[in-house]
Amino acid sequence: MDKKTTSIVAYITPIGLLIAFLAGDRKGAKFHLNQALVIFLFSLLCAIPYAGWIWGIFMFICWILGLVYAVEQKNKEVPLIGKIHLL
Repeated sequence: MDKKTTSIVAYITPIGLLIAFLAGDRKGAKFHLNQALVIFLFSLLCAIPYAGWIWGIFMFICWILGLVYAVEQKNKEVPLIGKIHLL
């Protein structure tokens, strides 16, 4: 997969993130792979009662922004959690 396809697939599902990491252009799409991983991990906090609903809405907005940035091939960080680098 090329850089753009890898970036987009990384945001689709957790399985897509795994496929993008294993079969995609890891060097070219490293920024978006990292952003998708951070969004996925932080979205697990939605299980917290009451505050999780608000956090879930915020994570959905971050996911949409990340996907749009991947389609446009922009390396912009998502708000609040975008500065975290795991990869």
